[in-house]
Amino acid sequence: MPLKLPPLYAILDPEQTKWRPADAVLQQLLDGGVKILQLRVKSMLPRDFLELAQQVRAQTRAAGCRLIVNDRIDIALACDADGVHLGQEDLPITAGRKLMAGKIIGISTHDIEQAKEAERNGADYIGFGPMFGTTTKDTGLTARGIDMLQQIRAAVKIPIVAIGGINEQNVQAVWQAGADSAAIISDILGAEDIVGKVARIAQAN
Repeated sequence: MPLKLPPLYAILDPEQTKWRPADAVLQQLLDGGVKILQLRVKSMLPRDFLELAQQVRAQTRAAGCRLIVNDRIDIALACDADGVHLGQEDLPITAGRKLMAGKIIGISTHDIEQAKEAERNGADYIGFGPMFGTTTKDTGLTARGIDMLQQIRAAVKIPIVAIGGINEQNVQAVWQAGADSAAIISDILGAEDIVGKVARIAQAN
């Protein structure tokens, strides 16, 4: 059965929460109605990452929200996440599928060939970007833009999560271009009123 994604794909990155505790920010995301959330941790000891992931799993489960762990299959399995999101330089999806049987696997893609390959190899969804200029991740890649998103939509059938520089002002254009879901990081995590921000974005769809 094809994966159905909500319009907003939230990302919790403890480095982007403006020194607010991750659990408090997460609760605001959930109170705003987030139904799928990726936990992205880049600079944390594995033991601390796992402890955070287990806490996030408990909060998301209580709220009926799916949890995806970025990059780390071991952490995803250890906290019983719903899935993992892999980059182009992470474990190949064929290996990931053996470890994550029955779980969601998403793949980051940056062009049509990568998107088609991810679909051929059995990805449940693809991340595509960076859509616009972004300050939360130095990808070394130029902005892909709306036109390329439309080309990706025509090339693959699996769900697309657009990412990179998306905010409340431009998110509708991303959905209209064919993205099933939009990953928004700084515009949400940097908001004074996260609950209100999430609710407004959800209403824009």
